[in-house]
Amino acid sequence: MKKMNRRQLFLSSAKAALATAFASFGFRKGAFAQAPGSPTATEFPDSTVLPQQPPPFTGVIEPNLIDSTADWPPTIAPPAGSPNILLILIDDAGFGSNTAFGGVVPTPTLDKLAQRGLRYTQMHNTALCSPTRAALLTGRNHHVAGFGNVAEMSTGYPGYDSITTLDTAHVARTLKQNGYSTAWFGKNHNVPIWEASLAGPFDHFPIGQGYDYFYGFVGGDTSQWQPGSLFRDTTSIHPYVGNPGWNLITAMADDCIEYLNIQTSTNPKRPWFIHYAPGATHAPHHPTPEWIDKISDMHLFDEGWNALTERIFANQKRLGVVPANAKLPPWPDFLPKWETLSDDQKKLYLRQINVWAAYMAYSDHEIGRVIETVEKLGQFDNTLIIFICGDNGMSAEGSMHGTPNEVAYFNGHEFTVEQMLPQIPAWGTDLTYPHFAVPWAFAMDTPYRWVKQIASHLGGTRTGMVMTWPKRIEDAGGMRNQFHHVVDIAPTILDALGIPQPTMINGIAQRPYDGVSMVYTWDKANAEAPSTHKTQYFEIFGNRAIYHDGWMANTIPVATPWEGVNAHPPTDVMNGYKWELFNLVEDPTQTNDLAAQEPDRLRFMQELWIMEASRNQVFPLNDSQIPVLTVEKPGPAAGRSQFVYAAPMTSTQFGVAPSILNRSYTITAEIEVPQGGAEGVLVTQGGRFSGWGLYLKDNKPTFTMDLLDVERPKWQAAEALPPGKHTIVFDWKMDPQGPPAARGGTGTLSVNGRQVAQRSLPKTQPFLWAWDETFDVGLDTGTPVDDSDYHVPFAFTGKLGKITVDLGGSTLSPQAINAMMKELAQKRDR
Repeated sequence: MKKMNRRQLFLSSAKAALATAFASFGFRKGAFAQAPGSPTATEFPDSTVLPQQPPPFTGVIEPNLIDSTADWPPTIAPPAGSPNILLILIDDAGFGSNTAFGGVVPTPTLDKLAQRGLRYTQMHNTALCSPTRAALLTGRNHHVAGFGNVAEMSTGYPGYDSITTLDTAHVARTLKQNGYSTAWFGKNHNVPIWEASLAGPFDHFPIGQGYDYFYGFVGGDTSQWQPGSLFRDTTSIHPYVGNPGWNLITAMADDCIEYLNIQTSTNPKRPWFIHYAPGATHAPHHPTPEWIDKISDMHLFDEGWNALTERIFANQKRLGVVPANAKLPPWPDFLPKWETLSDDQKKLYLRQINVWAAYMAYSDHEIGRVIETVEKLGQFDNTLIIFICGDNGMSAEGSMHGTPNEVAYFNGHEFTVEQMLPQIPAWGTDLTYPHFAVPWAFAMDTPYRWVKQIASHLGGTRTGMVMTWPKRIEDAGGMRNQFHHVVDIAPTILDALGIPQPTMINGIAQRPYDGVSMVYTWDKANAEAPSTHKTQYFEIFGNRAIYHDGWMANTIPVATPWEGVNAHPPTDVMNGYKWELFNLVEDPTQTNDLAAQEPDRLRFMQELWIMEASRNQVFPLNDSQIPVLTVEKPGPAAGRSQFVYAAPMTSTQFGVAPSILNRSYTITAEIEVPQGGAEGVLVTQGGRFSGWGLYLKDNKPTFTMDLLDVERPKWQAAEALPPGKHTIVFDWKMDPQGPPAARGGTGTLSVNGRQVAQRSLPKTQPFLWAWDETFDVGLDTGTPVDDSDYHVPFAFTGKLGKITVDLGGSTLSPQAINAMMKELAQKRDR
């Protein structure tokens, strides 16, 4: 054998190593665009396993660069011609809430898209915020994705723990690993509350779920004027400070437009996926004054909710968005009719609905600006736009008369009409956190029965949807009536792109999608094709249903959403509900119950629901807000009795902050006052709509408790502090006897060991402070706990030594919670 020199030996070894690498990695050949190894080479993975192993180097490496041949690894890219994707989701909007589906609120952006694409009249959500979003973005049923309830009401069971596991990846992760840029704008209601902080972990933030960029708020809702939970990626931001008139609806459109311009100008060949989810039209209803005036001047609602319902239904029949055989259900007997109202009631309720309608119209306008940008950039024809008109039915969480403060709803407090009349001029401004009266929700869900939270009826789950993609969908203005669900969106996107559904992502085997592709509906020839989504279960708060081949069996609600924590549901959720049965082909609006005529079919459907529930982690069932609001969650606050803060800090979300509700506690501030005195916030949580704060006002120690913006008990020293070091203590001793929630007690404010103020309260606040405003030390973000005392940020002008919060035991033990549930159930039985 001829002896090789060192150079030949090097090349031989390199070639052998490359051959071994090809064999072991199993790489495809011919999957490249452009010449392999060139700087412009791209590769479509076309694989169910993501990401793929990096390709081996196939160039030539010599001792000197001049004798070597480069081989660049290819850029990952989707198939040539893949569209951009804009996935839009409106919050808390009923089927009849927009003009595209028969409503009266002008939504020209949505209308124009409907004229250029397809309207889907039988799209479905889960009946609640977080669950719908989890199902939409993962392609799995909401319990499978860990969101059988909203994030704030999570419990320690797989279907309800608010943890989307690694085997249930977002479709964004698949798109990113196939070459897409990915971004999320607006509402994110899918972060476990104990992870929603600046300290992370960020696995369940968008950047941990496959999104390159995030601009939006974390939580169920937030002020659009002063959002306390607004993030850019993982950094909390406060762009409203010093910027009067700033509104998040416009700001997120601006940010999205900037993102589009950057992406398109930097790399026009790379397609993008954008999830665009405004806080509208969830409470608080915060449109700009200009939009309120514009909508109010149209007098859309002056005839009241009963006439509005009939008008919307007539529009829907004319447009063909409801079947010709659909009947308008009777107005529920538990709701007042418009003609029975007083003039004061009508005045208040009209202001409420005009503000909400302005919010919807304003949001549609800002979405229009985003779509106009896509058109100006020349990308509209090859952009798949999916516009889902509601993540659940219309919300009835504002109480029968509406509320100027949605935080009150979750604490069981209702406002009277007389209390709200003086607030009419401010309704919709940052001085309110408003929601409209219940009957408007029923009107906006026309023609379907019930509302948000009621997963048993189509008013809770049916939404309009529009899809456009001019390059592919040619039946402009077409209508599609197949039954589909938000779990079908992820499979549709991948099918449209020719990207396989992944079986493995980052080494984790993936659960198969629960949805099916809707691409078959795009061709006009298939306009009347049978739906490929044959069976779908529903469940939220014990309200449940099962759809199967045109039939629906469902429970009858035993408690209304507007009762909230004051509801009296049964503790035996499985057996405490009656069932109905409907043939949706002949009875599209669930008006003719066939349960008595077809008991065998009903039994089959009930058994089918149990099978689906067992397969999808739906058990255990719960129908009360109390246990899920009050149960202790994991995270850095769990099990702790002392919290120490040694420096100013802001934006600590409530899920990781010390909770002073329903317990005795002591707050200690060690400070130093300079010559000339000091002022400012020492520590605070919440703000204008409920919360508490310890601060110096006019150099006087002050503790204020804001109880739902209704009353503000205050403890304040009579004398200003002299210069020097001081220890300020607010000590709350809960009464030894009383209800487990909102129990009264006595608060004592002391300075340097000397009592300076003391006051007793018969009750406090039971369940939640304002969730969108954070726990802050050394200054305040968002809004003040008392506008008459200070304006934010009201930073402390002295020297902050240390803040210590010591917590006593909670009265809301698991035993106490169970006792409360049983007591409420007994009241129902009585």
